[in-house]
Amino acid sequence: MKPPASLTALATELKSLNAGPAHQDRVLRAWLRGHPLDHGPRKQAAENFLPLALRTALPQLQAALDALATVVSEHPGSDGRRLLVRLADGQTVESVLLPRAGVCISTQIGCAVGCTFCMTGRSGLLRQVSAPEMLAQVVLARQRQTLRRVVFMGMGEPAHNLDNVLEAIQLLGTAGGFGHKDLVFSSVGDPRIFSRLPQEKVKPALALSLHTTDAELRARLLPRAPRLSPRELVEAGEAYARTTGYPIQLQWTLLAGINDSLAEMAAAADLLQGKYAILNLIPYNPTAALDYQRPTPETIAQLVQHLRQRGVRVAVRQSAGQDVEGGCGQLRARLLDGSTHLTTAGGRATAHG
Repeated sequence: MKPPASLTALATELKSLNAGPAHQDRVLRAWLRGHPLDHGPRKQAAENFLPLALRTALPQLQAALDALATVVSEHPGSDGRRLLVRLADGQTVESVLLPRAGVCISTQIGCAVGCTFCMTGRSGLLRQVSAPEMLAQVVLARQRQTLRRVVFMGMGEPAHNLDNVLEAIQLLGTAGGFGHKDLVFSSVGDPRIFSRLPQEKVKPALALSLHTTDAELRARLLPRAPRLSPRELVEAGEAYARTTGYPIQLQWTLLAGINDSLAEMAAAADLLQGKYAILNLIPYNPTAALDYQRPTPETIAQLVQHLRQRGVRVAVRQSAGQDVEGGCGQLRARLLDGSTHLTTAGGRATAHG
């Protein structure tokens, strides 16, 4: 049995094993929650509920699902644990186990947006990550820690793989057992999401890449992002937030000397006045391959103080993987250039740069 290429292929395989809707739902619930596939209620043992053909094929089905994504290396850090994950075709993506029971997963191999401060886009877009591959990243995370939140904010632009991402979100918000607001869709602001997300049964929280209030600067930092102005982006995001009942999250990667001035923060405060929004300041995660630096802690503290004095809801979010040089595609880049060396400790792969 091969790893399923899509959720449709997985459903077809289950149907071929005489699985009806209730049987499929039980198997999917078990898989997505990190349990053996025959897991279920105590009063409803698998041998008394699942069809014989399905029960017989469960080991092969488990092996096929396990083959969707395997951990190449784990990189523990003070701000989370980053996983380098190999997919069935040998391509690799990154997932991050976040503090407070979260995981950040990848939706593409590479990225076409080309944010100038991100390693992921330097190789362009190689291929889409399928919905089963996204779900497999969640399963790997659930096998390692309690999970209450899934963030679609790893490698790639989720809006450029919209159908697969929304399929994964719908399943996580139902069979996966996650609350809708605990599923976070992150985007540079593709207009399609503002018409599509409100129509979905499971409506995720939305995080938008803002980074500056200066439209020309944003165009330079995100050269292939849709040409929405910062004001248009915020207004579209807030309109969606009002429909869901949870605030829009606006991401602002702090780049020293570029978008970390008090003038920028004053403009951000003006833009966000009265908006149902949270501004997340994310100090840049430096890499030798890119000519950007993060502001000093003193500068960051001044920016936060200014914003709070202006009534802006603001939080400082550290980019996970900073102390292992593992953010925004850095682990994958290091593996490809041969600078990540793997060892095995206690049966688990670890990595050293």
